[in-house]
Amino acid sequence: MDSIMLAEYFSRIGLDNKVDLTLAGLTRLHRYQHRSIPFENLDVIAGLPIKIEAGAIHKKLVQDKRGGYCQELNGLLYNVASALGFEARVLLGRVHLGKEPSGRGHRVTMVTIDKQQWLVDCGNGAFTPRAPLPIVMGQELKTDIQTFRFVADEHFGYLLQLKSSGNWSSIYSLDMSHVCQSDLEYGNHYTSTSPYSLFTRNSMAVLPIENGTVTLFNRTLRVTEKGHTTVIILADEDAYLQALADYFGLSTNVSYSSIEPYLNR
Repeated sequence: MDSIMLAEYFSRIGLDNKVDLTLAGLTRLHRYQHRSIPFENLDVIAGLPIKIEAGAIHKKLVQDKRGGYCQELNGLLYNVASALGFEARVLLGRVHLGKEPSGRGHRVTMVTIDKQQWLVDCGNGAFTPRAPLPIVMGQELKTDIQTFRFVADEHFGYLLQLKSSGNWSSIYSLDMSHVCQSDLEYGNHYTSTSPYSLFTRNSMAVLPIENGTVTLFNRTLRVTEKGHTTVIILADEDAYLQALADYFGLSTNVSYSSIEPYLNR
């Protein structure tokens, strides 16, 4: 990633380009990207290919002002963090939100600062940690409105759990295995093309806000702030496209007709 691409990135997320190679700098970088570039899958349900080479990710998310899913969002964050000089690694995880764990397809970034490893994730929808998390076992790890923990799992390695109403739910698991580009391509292909993938069956978008999150799942828009949720049903094309613009900053070249069949599910 060259200096021009970095300048475009910082302009996209509204951050100056002075990022210290410290935890404070990493946290600031994550916060600005996470709250500026939405999680969304509109290209997937429109049948468009998802390209995860660095240049393609930059064009879509930065220059075209779109969002993406984990391969794109965390790919962008990794590219920027590495270019800035952070000690960054790509990891792949299994999502545990369904009845069975997924394959190793959820891309995240691990950054090491002063010998401490940090999980940095901008791409897990409504379950995304809102700040970097230290990879330590058994401790409650708090963001502004979330509480997580890592627990050891004999089969899956580091299992990330989220606390809600006093109960812990498993979100995804990680191991420290080396990840190569082919691993990313395999995961990206399944996520964007398999009929069993959540992303090929539903339209979705997520963007964090202060003290909450805005989520769009098919026609249902939910705005959650300070524990209160407002639900809006987007009944027609005008309402849907206006919500994409107003809540997610998206003006997409994907036609509504290609999305509409998914919206009534």
